[in-house]
Amino acid sequence: MAAETTNVPNLGPIRQFCVFVENKVGRLNELVESLGQADVHIMALCLVDTTDSTLIRIVVDYPEQAELVLQQHNFAHDDVPVLAIELQSEAQLKDVTSILLKAEINIHYVYPFLFRPQGRSGLVIRTEAQELAASVLQSHGIIVLSRHDIAR
Repeated sequence: MAAETTNVPNLGPIRQFCVFVENKVGRLNELVESLGQADVHIMALCLVDTTDSTLIRIVVDYPEQAELVLQQHNFAHDDVPVLAIELQSEAQLKDVTSILLKAEINIHYVYPFLFRPQGRSGLVIRTEAQELAASVLQSHGIIVLSRHDIAR
């Protein structure tokens, strides 16, 4: 039987890695291959590029392993806690933004999951008040995911 999505955070917050690389051919592939060789899966991905560099934001299934890989392969990186939520439909995005607006919580950025166990849709959200945002969303029936929910 498939595991159900939990609504109780465990293992700490979901960690997003911000990987800083040169804006040149093959750098994303190097990152993907390095993580893949360690059996770490990229669950969500967002790239922001400039002329000289690229910021790769990733959420992975096993962040402790990912951090070791990033260090071993000399990828400059940082990590921050992010929210991950489950969407029942695309229409629920309006609910999420409205709830956060009413709570006066600023959204810094949002990007979708590439893959989630059980095939459910999800979003990564970075706000100015992560814990408050999680609490407010949960109180309005939005499913806030834990690290357990995104692990394979």
